[in-house]
Amino acid sequence: MEQPKTDPAFSPTFEKYDVVISNFGWKAAPWPMETRKSFKAYIQNGGGFVSIHAANNSFPEWEAYNQMIGLGGWGDRTEKDGPYVYYDNVGNKVIDTSEGTAGAHGDRHHFPATVQHIDHPITKGMPKVWMTGVDECYAKLRGTAENMTVLATGKDLSENAPTDRQEPVLMTIEYGKGRIFHSALGHDTDSFENVGFIVSFLRGTEWAASGKVTQAIPLDFPTAQQPRQRTFKLKTH
Repeated sequence: MEQPKTDPAFSPTFEKYDVVISNFGWKAAPWPMETRKSFKAYIQNGGGFVSIHAANNSFPEWEAYNQMIGLGGWGDRTEKDGPYVYYDNVGNKVIDTSEGTAGAHGDRHHFPATVQHIDHPITKGMPKVWMTGVDECYAKLRGTAENMTVLATGKDLSENAPTDRQEPVLMTIEYGKGRIFHSALGHDTDSFENVGFIVSFLRGTEWAASGKVTQAIPLDFPTAQQPRQRTFKLKTH
């Protein structure tokens, strides 16, 4: 596979938008320096950003981006980039400064997401525990974790689970005047079709754009035992 290359023409006018959404993932080519500066200023001045799944693999060398996403994985991230952040199995938040690489996951599967912050506008009204789609439960994420709130955690139940603990899967980060919603969920079609992913993504995006959430939790939201899906259908007209 050829190494991705920076596109010098990539220069969006971020200020035109209320929120920017990215799933720009593993080994993504760095943005041009001026684009990085423009994006940083956009967020600092009150822009919204949504980081989905593999977007937390990106840009390990970009300090401001790592601060925006709070936690990241892979990309040669180690203790130099910040601590591991997770919850133990009785619900205590842990800041772990031990040495080690960042980023791991077991096989894709349905796993329980536990809401750790029940009063945040994004998660308010969700069941305490709900089942994801067939997804990767990212583990061993580490980073600056500054101004970060962990909204929900996931517990990898696969045979090859890399940890036996609760890993952050939904987070918010404040950066300057900007709002960031970070979801580690969303690997593939089944995970995208999961109602928990759809609702958290939509509510998180609305919050990042406006600071408010007006969307209700739907009746088909997953339960602790049962994932719920909305199958995508391609319209041909």
